[in-house]
Amino acid sequence: MRVILMTGKGGVGKTSVAAATGLRCAELGHKTLVLSTDPAHSLADSFEIELGHEPKQVRPNLWGAELDALMELEGNWGAVKRYITQVLQARGLDGVQAEELAILPGMDEIFGLVRMKRHYDEGDFEILIIDSAPTGTALRLLSLPEVGGWYMRRFYKPFQGMSAALRPIVEPIFKPIAGFSLPDNEVMDAPYEFYEQIEALEKVLTDNTRTSVRLVMNPEKMVIKESLRAHAYLSLYNVSTDLVIANRIIPDSVNDPFFERWKSNQQIYKQEIYDNFHPLPVKEAPLFSEEMCGLKALDKLKEILYQDEDPTQVYYKESTVRVVQNQGIYSLELYLPGIPKEQIQLNKTGDELNVRIGNHRRNLVLPQALAALKPSGAKMEEDYLKIRFSQAA
Repeated sequence: MRVILMTGKGGVGKTSVAAATGLRCAELGHKTLVLSTDPAHSLADSFEIELGHEPKQVRPNLWGAELDALMELEGNWGAVKRYITQVLQARGLDGVQAEELAILPGMDEIFGLVRMKRHYDEGDFEILIIDSAPTGTALRLLSLPEVGGWYMRRFYKPFQGMSAALRPIVEPIFKPIAGFSLPDNEVMDAPYEFYEQIEALEKVLTDNTRTSVRLVMNPEKMVIKESLRAHAYLSLYNVSTDLVIANRIIPDSVNDPFFERWKSNQQIYKQEIYDNFHPLPVKEAPLFSEEMCGLKALDKLKEILYQDEDPTQVYYKESTVRVVQNQGIYSLELYLPGIPKEQIQLNKTGDELNVRIGNHRRNLVLPQALAALKPSGAKMEEDYLKIRFSQAA
């Protein structure tokens, strides 16, 4: 299955681009699903057709769906939710409050990933196009396999084993005092099973022959800056970006004096997009005189974006993480375009290298060749952070 994630700052038109891309894929005969994981769904409005949690056919070879996070939560996390509700009720909260607090913040975003993985495993579609949450939310989701794996390996798995061994001994004493039971096997197994799904999804997300991110942006200063950060963070998480789409560019045919300054600024920022995201290819889409709602409008956008092209192609291939050996010296190279070296913090613990840029962090499990070595220097060169490793003193 080919997976294409459309992301960008809120309001830049990524839903319209995702829908138009789906139309072109279906037109070429690819069985395609466009799935919205954005909590503020607008895919149904874009297609002008009612959509729900399950895929609904929009056109021949084209289906659409909008993730229902509560349904996913109940199916994957129901046992844990019920247990947390039981605990909170035992501590004096009423039923409604306990149920609300049992749904942890961010769970709706997490289960967008789970649903994506299920569609991937089922293989009912050839192309999966994700109308993703805005960049900040989407990037937090990409870090889940890394962060979740770290906690699961070090804390949860040992705790799960201890809990199973101690439960028969402790339960008769614990329940009368606390007012609720210790978690049973179903509750204890759910988080680790969920983590295993996320870990398997990471392999899909980081395979640039199957998965690509496409950054949708407008030629505006703040949008470009956020998109540049997103590009660097995607590289940090080893997820490939293969295309940039500059959307809502005022056409040359618009000569109204009201738009003169806006057009002038757009020309400057459009050039910045080409310069800052080079060598990624850039496609342009105009600001239309009508809303991008309905299949007729989306067909126009589809023709402008792709013409005779197949959107399922990989437009650009770049290795975001690579290990290089030169004259017996190893180096780890991370593709971090546009990030100054002074903004990057490195820390190695055991066989893991922690890379932090701002509030984004990645734990890289080092290959065997590097695990026994220590970082001895780093430099930025041609958008790569090159970290040298040497023998520990």
